[in-house]
Amino acid sequence: MLVSDLRTRFRDEGITPSLVADFQQHVMAFYEAKGRHDMEWRHTRDPYKIVVSEVMLQHTQVPRVAVIYPKFIERFPDFAALAAAEQADLLAAWQGMGYNRRALNLQKLAGIIVDEYNGTVPEEPAVLATLPGIGPATSCSIAAFAFNRPVVFIETNIRRVFIHYFFDDDRIVDDCELLPLVASMLPLNAREWYWALMDLGTALKASVKNPNQRSRHYTKQKIFEGSGRKIRGSVLKKCLNKKVGARMSLRKK
Repeated sequence: MLVSDLRTRFRDEGITPSLVADFQQHVMAFYEAKGRHDMEWRHTRDPYKIVVSEVMLQHTQVPRVAVIYPKFIERFPDFAALAAAEQADLLAAWQGMGYNRRALNLQKLAGIIVDEYNGTVPEEPAVLATLPGIGPATSCSIAAFAFNRPVVFIETNIRRVFIHYFFDDDRIVDDCELLPLVASMLPLNAREWYWALMDLGTALKASVKNPNQRSRHYTKQKIFEGSGRKIRGSVLKKCLNKKVGARMSLRKK
């Protein structure tokens, strides 16, 4: 069995060229056969669109993002349009995503990109991480997906993959143990590799007991349905509808 074989080899021999080659082959074979190739943000190299998608995906599941993302991009097609948007319009377009502060931070980010970077997204993760709402993992994912930069980072699906394939079930694993593995396995095409890892991690969540429960950094995400976030979102939606309705009435006059 591949999992037990990889675990044994890693435990006994450490990271070897053959271990790297076998794991890469397995991950990419999965991606070719079962990867999520239909996600709209994977069919663009526009840094703006990738920044928007990565911020949306921070705390929101892919199916929900897939519905809202194209409408948001149509409404705000670039950093300049987003930076100039009225807050009510912005939050209305964000409706259903949850964590509305992300939308406000995204607008602040857009303003900084326009004013300080001439509309061009910086490629360095260290610079990206200074922007509003962009933490270490998101800065690296933007660098990888927008610019194919060979950055090393961990997020929940990547963590799930490496814990499952390389660590015994009774181990509590620290990210410090994972980072050398992530770095060693990284091929030249970072963009496609991280897509593949994230898709494999998502598939593992549905097929095995969540390996992330063995992570020292594990926290369980709250369910959106029926949560305080959803209730606050419903209240916000009513307020936004009232504002939009009032604005339309004024325009008619």
